[in-house]
Amino acid sequence: MHAESLTEEQQSELLEKFDAESKVRKPRNKKIVLFVSVVAIFYSLFHLYITFYPMPALQQRAVHVAIGIALIFLIYPTHGKQDRSKIAIYDWLLFVLALWTAGYLIWEYSAIVTSRGGIPNTADIVMAILAVVLILEAARRVTGWILPLLALLFLSYPFFSHMDWLPVKMMTRQYDFGDIFGQMYLKTEGLYSTAIGASVSFIFLFILFGAFLAKSGMGQFFNDLALALAGHKQGGPAKVAVISSGFMGSINGAAVANVVGTGAFTIPMMKRVGYSKNFAGAVEASASVGGQILPPIMGASAFIMAETTGVKYGTIALAALIPAVLYFLAVIMQVHFRAGKENLKGIPKPDLPRVKEVMKERGHLLLPILFLVYLLYRNVPIGHAAFYTIIATVIVAAFRKTTRMSFKDILGALDSGARQSLSVMVACAVVGIIIGVVSLTSFGNVMTTSIASLGAGSLFLTLFFTMLASMILGMGLPSIPAYIITATMAAPALAAFDIPILVAHMFVFYFGIFANITPPVALAAFAGAGISGGDPMKTGFTALKLSAAGFLIPYMFVYNPAMLMLDTTNVAMNAREFPVAATLDIALITITAVVGIIGLSAAIEGYFKTNLNLVGRIVLAAGALLLIIPETITDVIGIITVGIMFFLNSIKSKRADLIEANR
Repeated sequence: MHAESLTEEQQSELLEKFDAESKVRKPRNKKIVLFVSVVAIFYSLFHLYITFYPMPALQQRAVHVAIGIALIFLIYPTHGKQDRSKIAIYDWLLFVLALWTAGYLIWEYSAIVTSRGGIPNTADIVMAILAVVLILEAARRVTGWILPLLALLFLSYPFFSHMDWLPVKMMTRQYDFGDIFGQMYLKTEGLYSTAIGASVSFIFLFILFGAFLAKSGMGQFFNDLALALAGHKQGGPAKVAVISSGFMGSINGAAVANVVGTGAFTIPMMKRVGYSKNFAGAVEASASVGGQILPPIMGASAFIMAETTGVKYGTIALAALIPAVLYFLAVIMQVHFRAGKENLKGIPKPDLPRVKEVMKERGHLLLPILFLVYLLYRNVPIGHAAFYTIIATVIVAAFRKTTRMSFKDILGALDSGARQSLSVMVACAVVGIIIGVVSLTSFGNVMTTSIASLGAGSLFLTLFFTMLASMILGMGLPSIPAYIITATMAAPALAAFDIPILVAHMFVFYFGIFANITPPVALAAFAGAGISGGDPMKTGFTALKLSAAGFLIPYMFVYNPAMLMLDTTNVAMNAREFPVAATLDIALITITAVVGIIGLSAAIEGYFKTNLNLVGRIVLAAGALLLIIPETITDVIGIITVGIMFFLNSIKSKRADLIEANR
């Protein structure tokens, strides 16, 4: 079973092909390797320290960014063909300059906030330009060209926004270098915006938590548990991929890395039992991306949403639960129906681990996650909860020899966590440029007005155009910066319809994430195809089909917020607290959604008990879609339609079985 899994070297090659942040240096000089590791470990310890002893916000965020991009210049080569066995002299210079950007702010901090009152002098402007250039170059090395070019496009806007050839609603007053770069560097509305504030305060700590879990063997535990639970079922390996990738995706929030890490094991298993190359790669991609909508951690996005909206984490996690379960149900049902149609069996039970054995060996690793949920629901500050959970992980892992971490493992986790955080940190810093321009020029209002104009007063059309904007803005980006950009640019368009802020943010959050499996820029699906040997575009469209429910669920909870377990009746648009919806309302929307999703999955795959003809698929799909519309009459018609189709196909299946038995 493991023999077909990819080697670490093959995984590394695939990651480098589809994930820019995996193209790292491997210096031959051991002293340099040690130096980089020491800086990375210091970076982690710095964040653990400031959790309880914070610095002023601007200084703290500047240090977070400066050390992070300094590490990037040592770890990431300038381009793919550069010799990765050594670090160029100019990268050491960039390392020093990066640290200088924070050192300057710390040295001049008192003058900036008092005597200069935030008004930049010439030295400030020079340092601001330097900081912007360094951050854009660091982002290019880690994430590729898309995000830096998007930021440059926004950054150019204030330079010509006063020109009369622009549409009137896009025109602003004239801005000079001091206005633009002072906004970027001297305030917490540019490079060091709330995005970086969230990164330094808790995103880093949760990435570090994931690194400690990985060192303890959590990934192996999820794989083994999923195998034990679902490996023997019809099409078992694909269900294993969905379950294990969903859990890991929720913790690490890195879709592409999760596809390669988990998919290296699950995709060969899926192919072995008979799934096609394209389908196997698509299953892994859909599940890995879906992990980022799965509570309790949601790839750390839940905490960003709490920071951005002011809604408590517990409310967000509760609201995300039913939509996430429905999404994974949809993927599993398509997997199940595909297995039935192609008669794909599971793995024989004797070849699988047993649940009891898996839980006995590694089940205690669930305790830190449960402890984290407990702390968060007790309203312990998010950063403190992450810190305590990291300590708890080390203690709990020591319960058994197979999971126990040595001092070297702990240092390795500190090192690994720092390195893993760099892509999110630099993306958040670049997103800060966009946020800075939006807050300086009110460009966000232009986009909001444009979406509203296209929507022409129709909620559905406004939702549709907001979805398109979110997917375009989220293309090729990690989930956290994708959410921050869409929340800034697209979510406000829903305000005209009095959509509560949490519902609006959940809507754009979904579509920003699903851009990762939407061709033509479907990085997670392309990585899955790289492992399976399938066609990247075909794998992307198959992943899109598997994730069909993910594109419908946000519309469902906008029209009926009971799916989020929230009662939004008579609640202000900017409400931060919501009463829990009535139990009957939650039950009804959940039941109709479950039936609708099962019906839609069967229609997409053309199978329920036995094959469905074209007419049957169309009728079943229509019935399933009626269940999505939050009206009693459509729910009744939908339930009857889906029920009749399931009943007729069950009879057809039994007749076929009788004929087969009598032969």
